[in-house]
Amino acid sequence: MAKVNNLESLMARLTEQTTGEHVTVRDMLNAVGRRSYGPILLLLGFIAITPLTIIPGTSWLVALITLLIAGQIVLGRAFPWVPKRVLDLSFPRSALVAGVDQARKYARPVDKVLKPRLAFLSQPPFIGLSALVCIAAALVTFPLGLIPFGPVLPGLTVLLFGLGLTARDGFVLVAAGAGLASAIYLLFRVWTALPFS
Repeated sequence: MAKVNNLESLMARLTEQTTGEHVTVRDMLNAVGRRSYGPILLLLGFIAITPLTIIPGTSWLVALITLLIAGQIVLGRAFPWVPKRVLDLSFPRSALVAGVDQARKYARPVDKVLKPRLAFLSQPPFIGLSALVCIAAALVTFPLGLIPFGPVLPGLTVLLFGLGLTARDGFVLVAAGAGLASAIYLLFRVWTALPFS
């Protein structure tokens, strides 16, 4: 079975390896591979910026799973673990397919710039620092989830992190840090605009 090593292969596997009206978290993880952190985080980041997040609570659920997965990287766990209750959660497959269709035109240009560089950033101990960026992005998602399109920036951060880890591209991991900075800035702007701030 071919491995997920870029955005285009992720989207292809999500549509080719899933069927039916609904798709579970287990189905999606089985499609992209459950033994590696990179493809799982790439999947979570992708979900965070697709129409699936229209479903109430989905952004926060993705953020919780991201916390779980990135936290295991920080703790040095060799392989990711996901609770059965999370694996059994399901979503309309039509929303997943719609997200894939919208993103296909961006996948190939993004994949063309991916290549192994600054690969040491995708290895211990630096990978732990990068995982902390992912955790911060997940935490920022909770307050930003209260505003329209708020979770897109932290979701993009997780997507870039998954891409960088999967492709061993340290430059993309650095870009993920820039995505987190943008998300924090957005949160600051929203907070200072509130009447009680």
